[in-house]
Amino acid sequence: MKFEELKLTYGYPLQLQTATLAGQPERFSCRLIGCLPGRSILLSVPKQAGKLIKFRVGQKIVVRLMIDNGIGIFAGVVESQTQDPYPILHLGYPDSVTFKGIRGATRVAVREKIEVTNISTESKVKVSGFLSDMSVSGARIELGDDIAEIGDTLELKAQVNIRDVNRELTLTGVIRSRVDPTDNPSEGVLISYGLEFANQPDEQRLVMYAYVFNQMALQENSVA
Repeated sequence: MKFEELKLTYGYPLQLQTATLAGQPERFSCRLIGCLPGRSILLSVPKQAGKLIKFRVGQKIVVRLMIDNGIGIFAGVVESQTQDPYPILHLGYPDSVTFKGIRGATRVAVREKIEVTNISTESKVKVSGFLSDMSVSGARIELGDDIAEIGDTLELKAQVNIRDVNRELTLTGVIRSRVDPTDNPSEGVLISYGLEFANQPDEQRLVMYAYVFNQMALQENSVA
């Protein structure tokens, strides 16, 4: 896949991976500023501890980005890092982008407290519940109140921990199925909805991917 085929908008979030002198990987977040096809791509300069990171000319960097239902990866070489009129990292234009698809049907069992709002109704009914399983394409939630019908759109909010980093996870999904009652009456759960995620903002999509992959890794380690 060619880089220009991605048709990324300016401001698109990317992740840079470099290596320390000891060979340990380091990852930093940045954004796409612009590009000159066939020549270079321009990125914002990431910060660490409030200070701009300094890259050296010729340094090799692995770039990752979330696209649709997968991850794009390409290698870049630092051409220069400028400060004026604002910090910009110049990378050599990639020859190609490797795409790794993610199976949306792969679900992981979780148990997260959530606040759910039915944004399809004028009253915007809000209740508490649980996120019981999740993939990058959908989830199953359990609530104590029947607040929606199939086809309604719900907004989910949860505080999640990803490798000791706390983030607010906000997702929007359309109800595709419902089960009544559920098998968790002891927790006040009366109904379960199956959701298909709608379009998510890029930042929240990154949090979602990180959360799902982290949960998968934790469960794989617990079995090993």
